[in-house]
Amino acid sequence: MSIYDQHLDKNTANHVALSPVSFVERSAEVFGDLPAVVHGRRRYSWAQVRERSARLAAALRGLGIARGDTVSVMLPNTPEMVEAHYAVPALCAVLNTLNTRLDATLLAWQMNHCEARVLITDREFAPVMAQALALLKSAHGRELVVIDVCDSEYEGAGEPLGRLEYEAWLAAHEPLERLEGPADEWDAISVSYTSGTTGDPKGVVTHHRGAYLNAVCNAATWTMPHFPTYLWTLPMFHCNGWCFPWTVAMLGGTHVCLRKVEAQAILNAMREHRVDHYCAAPIVHSLIYNAPEEMRSGITQQVRGMVAGAAPPAAMIEGMAKIGFAITHVYGLTEVYGPAAVAVQRPAWAEQSLSEQTRLNGRQGVRYPLQEGMTVLDPNTLMEVPADGQTMGEIMFRGNIVMKGYLKNPSATDKAFEGGWFHTGDLAVMEPDRYVKIKDRSKDIIISGGENISSLEVEDALYRHSAVLACAVVAKPDAKWGETPLAYVETKPGAAVTAAELIAHCKTLLASYKVPREIRFEEIPKTSTGKIQKFQLRERARSNSAIN
Repeated sequence: MSIYDQHLDKNTANHVALSPVSFVERSAEVFGDLPAVVHGRRRYSWAQVRERSARLAAALRGLGIARGDTVSVMLPNTPEMVEAHYAVPALCAVLNTLNTRLDATLLAWQMNHCEARVLITDREFAPVMAQALALLKSAHGRELVVIDVCDSEYEGAGEPLGRLEYEAWLAAHEPLERLEGPADEWDAISVSYTSGTTGDPKGVVTHHRGAYLNAVCNAATWTMPHFPTYLWTLPMFHCNGWCFPWTVAMLGGTHVCLRKVEAQAILNAMREHRVDHYCAAPIVHSLIYNAPEEMRSGITQQVRGMVAGAAPPAAMIEGMAKIGFAITHVYGLTEVYGPAAVAVQRPAWAEQSLSEQTRLNGRQGVRYPLQEGMTVLDPNTLMEVPADGQTMGEIMFRGNIVMKGYLKNPSATDKAFEGGWFHTGDLAVMEPDRYVKIKDRSKDIIISGGENISSLEVEDALYRHSAVLACAVVAKPDAKWGETPLAYVETKPGAAVTAAELIAHCKTLLASYKVPREIRFEEIPKTSTGKIQKFQLRERARSNSAIN
């Protein structure tokens, strides 16, 4: 035994479990008088947010909620959603944020799978949640305590589903003396469900330690200052808002809430509240740079955006640069708490041309500072691929910003962690500077005549046409070639372009075998976070091929 192992034990004075709940307590203590939440007519300071969160925690405790119990929430980006991220973890309970675009069947399945005991739901979603609760009872015999939120900024109808109304329920409870957090930082903090494109969705269980570290990483990666004004364009139900509910708390910043993600509402909020940070999928950034110039007038502060959720097209990064918005590109998955890698912008990049800066910024980059490992490995041998920008492998992570595993699914957990790495399923190359560049999801690679075609590369070419607002390229079965690229395209309002013109445009940028053989002008299905749902398009392409 070393001398450093003697009489130097952990105790309450020198060791505390890491939990992002502590950020809320600190900001209330140090920045209690500063603004914390802005939502329409409502304004809360950090002292008020801490008190409301502590009342919510006390109210949940009054219902018997304790360590390991699941609380589901069906909420847009409102103060109540912020408070849930602070109160539920303070009880060592597990937060389950429901996707507001899901149907009743899937919502009922998820709430049953995670054994939710309480549901907090906004009245906008009363119709679908009434169906989900009925299914939950009839199919699984499960009844939840339901708390209805009547948001001051929602003007629609919506019948109450439960016997408790959120504000009255909070008012009936004295706040907890302190938002404590867990005794063990490995305790689960949330369960978030994957999209379930093949089979049932998987419940991704994350822990307090990872949420704490990723919240810190967000600030370090973005060099966020104290007191940022952060606009909620990213749904908080998506990977717990990439851990930004806790990052903003750590920095004593201001949450600017937004119920609906629309260009006018986004730009109005940026102008009125002098927003300086926001996160979104590429499609939301595209809404901003494609908005009429007069809609952006009056936004004179430097606005910094973070993009992820899909590989951003070069045209988007270039478009944001042209309107003066600074974009940071991050990469991750639900299993790594949202973003866990970043295209760190080196000083020398500023000397490059705009097109070269766009290329450099469009890479998935390098691991977050507190993530222990990210690389590209051969999925069969688990050997690292050469950093030559050519050899394809699979992106893999390991470290403290990786999930606990999949709820009630040990086989999927074991498969995901095979060989001591988390397997993302994303195919990529590693460039000489060790920055990673995604080539495609393994299921999105198109194999035509034995040649691999990256759907992302074809999409990038299409986005460089001025008429293209959104596009997605998938494999279409072909009797001769096996598969050929099929492009689905949405055009910008008022723009006109033909399929022949887009194909001719692609021929100037791509090898001939990569050029789409067919282009269809159709609405592209997207998730609520703006991510294109390629699995639906693949099914559509296969179905049409069978008919033809």
